[in-house]
Amino acid sequence: MQTTSWRLRVDRREISYLRFILESYDGLATLSTLEPAAGKVELRIAPGCETQVKRIVRDLQKEILIEEMVAT
Repeated sequence: MQTTSWRLRVDRREISYLRFILESYDGLATLSTLEPAAGKVELRIAPGCETQVKRIVRDLQKEILIEEMVAT
C-alpha cells in the first residue's frame, strides 16, 4: 500500500499548529511545507488513514483556514 498525498493551502501562521496536531497522532500523517509564504503544504497520509485525516482537517477548518489545492 502507498501513502496518499494531499496538497493544502493554510494560513501560513498556522502551518506549525497543523503540523503539531498531525504529529500528535503518531504515524497518521506527515506534513511538508511546499511554499511557506503562500501557506502551501503537502500531507502524506498513511495507508488506511485517509478518513481519520479528513475528519481532523474538517474539524480544524472551523478554527483556521484550510483549503484543498486543485491540481493543475
